[in-house]
Amino acid sequence: MLSSYAEQYFEIVRGQQERLFKEQGDMIHKIAVEICDAFHAGHNIFTFGPGHAGMFAEELFYRAGGLAFTNPLFHPGLLTSVRPITMSSDLELVPKFPAVFVDDSPMKEGDILLLHSVAGSTPIAIETALRAKEKGVKVFALICMDYATKLKPVIPGEPMRYDACDAYIDTCGVFGDACVKMSSDASVPAVGPTSSILAAMIGNLLTVEVCSILLSDSQELPVFKSGHVDGGTEYNLKLLEKYKDHIFYM
Repeated sequence: MLSSYAEQYFEIVRGQQERLFKEQGDMIHKIAVEICDAFHAGHNIFTFGPGHAGMFAEELFYRAGGLAFTNPLFHPGLLTSVRPITMSSDLELVPKFPAVFVDDSPMKEGDILLLHSVAGSTPIAIETALRAKEKGVKVFALICMDYATKLKPVIPGEPMRYDACDAYIDTCGVFGDACVKMSSDASVPAVGPTSSILAAMIGNLLTVEVCSILLSDSQELPVFKSGHVDGGTEYNLKLLEKYKDHIFYM
């Protein structure tokens, strides 16, 4: 039987998901409309997150039930596969690095960037958003406002990411990300992070909402099938070919 701490974690995550669904639903719908409008106008959709926040980008591309035209932006130094892993944390703090990173990407005016960074106080989060906007890209952020509003930007004078983007979705997580306290001693860290779960939920809610809008317009759903079901691989290859002008991960 699971411990009371595990039960506490489950209940906290469930509560955060319910709050997110109720409080952020309107914004999720508005951003889904923006995604559909951009796609219909011939523009492209990108996702990005540094470190573990990058799981959001991984969740939304080339997978069963996912939109074919969602493109992740990866930089090898910002992935959790980099060694030493501390390099990813160091790169997040390097000023002006995001300008190089964004300029190396295929993003252009009219495109959309979905950017996840839990607190949004580091240069990688703030400057990625600002540089993308300079290129004419619409930037929509996923950010934990309970976290972000209690911090200052790493570089004094920079805006926080919620001020550097066009709109944001509050992930409804908690300060510090981990949510289960196992000791009354304040020096003992909490366990049970929630940001990856909440960001994945937001990403998939956006996907479902985009498909709902496309369906209401009698549009084909550009969604992958599982490669493990009969005909799935063949179906997906046709999808990749059909939307190749909007795909940059092949």
